Amino acid sequence: MRIVWTPLAITRVTEIARHIAEDRPVAAERWVAAIFKRTTVLSRFPRTGGVVSEVGRANIREIHHGVYRIIYRLDPKRIAILTVRHGRRLLNPTEFDEVAG
Repeated sequence: MRIVWTPLAITRVTEIARHIAEDRPVAAERWVAAIFKRTTVLSRFPRTGGVVSEVGRANIREIHHGVYRIIYRLDPKRIAILTVRHGRRLLNPTEFDEVAG
């Protein structure tokens, strides 16, 4: 299954990486590479993640990378990464309504 990243998800990864890079630039680069690598499992095992409780839809799921939630939509022929959020930050489902379909 093909994995696509929405503009919102790319923006979130960029923001998080910039924050990490303020103190640890090399760690930020490693984190970005690791977050993209973490999602590759979804191409073979798309139901690996659990349903996002705030949304309650079977096709909106999440996997974790450290303290971050990677929220994705499971479509018939692709997986759309919707957003990446720190686990302690409140998730507002309307943030990705436009891309969640």
